[in-house]
Amino acid sequence: MRILSHPNPVLKQRAEEVDPPGDASLGELAAEMGRTMREAPGVGLAAPQIGVLKRVIVFDVDERVIAMCNPVVVERSEDQEVDEEGCLSLPGITVPVPRSVHVACEGLTVAGKPVRIEGQGLLARVLQHEIDHLDGTLILDRASPEDRKAALRRYNELCASAEAPAEGT
Repeated sequence: MRILSHPNPVLKQRAEEVDPPGDASLGELAAEMGRTMREAPGVGLAAPQIGVLKRVIVFDVDERVIAMCNPVVVERSEDQEVDEEGCLSLPGITVPVPRSVHVACEGLTVAGKPVRIEGQGLLARVLQHEIDHLDGTLILDRASPEDRKAALRRYNELCASAEAPAEGT
């Protein structure tokens, strides 16, 4: 699977809810997303990042890939922390993003069983980041205007240098 990069328009679209008991393909989708995420390497991946507009995320912050369907943040702390955040769809850049330090998310497993995951620190950040992807929101959308402008400038420079032929060719 190929991870889509900004400014692919799919990354700005809202993903559709899934019906895990009625969609037997979700298990294989989640497994493939997990492999793609690890190969990238990353700690989270949302289905829209691979061009699939389904509300499915995978993440791995403790050596175990977890998949969630239709995840929703149901609780969030008022306390926030700003930290540098990267994204597999914006390779090579990071931006400071404010996030709640604690969240609780509810959703379904790929088998359709209800699941609730509470996290703080990195897990809370990853859950919020991936759920943002399901709503068509990127880290650039969470950054201050100045940070967004600087990040886009760096990203465009990186993209331009990657397209340039290597010296001597």
